[in-house]
Amino acid sequence: MPDTGFLALFLVGLLGGAHCVGMCGGIVGALAMGGASRWSMHLAYNGGRILSYAAAGALAGALGAASLGLEGQVPARLILYLFANLMLIALGFYLLGATRALAFTERAGQALWRRIQPLTRRFLPATTVRQAFPLGLLWGWLPCGLVYSALASALSAGSAGRGAALMLAFGLGTLPNLLLAGILFSRLNEFVRRPVVRILSGLLILGFGIYGLYALPYLMENV
Repeated sequence: MPDTGFLALFLVGLLGGAHCVGMCGGIVGALAMGGASRWSMHLAYNGGRILSYAAAGALAGALGAASLGLEGQVPARLILYLFANLMLIALGFYLLGATRALAFTERAGQALWRRIQPLTRRFLPATTVRQAFPLGLLWGWLPCGLVYSALASALSAGSAGRGAALMLAFGLGTLPNLLLAGILFSRLNEFVRRPVVRILSGLLILGFGIYGLYALPYLMENV
């Protein structure tokens, strides 16, 4: 995964705002009703959520690095790179509404989420920062095609640290949408659901995936 991967994943998080608001908008809207400062509640929740993304990225990066340590690591590196870019292309079509190709990834994560979801009840309703932060840590494991697409890139990161950094970039990209969703939920929700916003977001992310495939022959010549 080249250094441009950090920018790509940041933009995936930022431009996938419609999906983020749809998946997490309800919980961040509820946080606005909490007793503490709205900003402190939302920052605590999103800090926990992004920390979970970074932890998942570290696991994916470590798994990818372990596979590269096996015999025939050059084909493994190319397969991981190809998979990451195909996931970006699928995500682009997903945001365009042209396919439900990523729905299977969300279904695959349901088994883990069924174990985690009951723990969230301990912190609901969240009325303090001390409740919002662990709620974000748990909510970060919600099955989400957008997150899983980013994790595919973390798989090709080459190390746990780089995988965590890639998912941190992705998480920071999602931050503006979800912070604003809590403060200006109705207006932002209306904006990100506009067809033109979804189309532009999908096309740009689709472009990242296609560019990655276009660079594949160069990568093959230099590994």
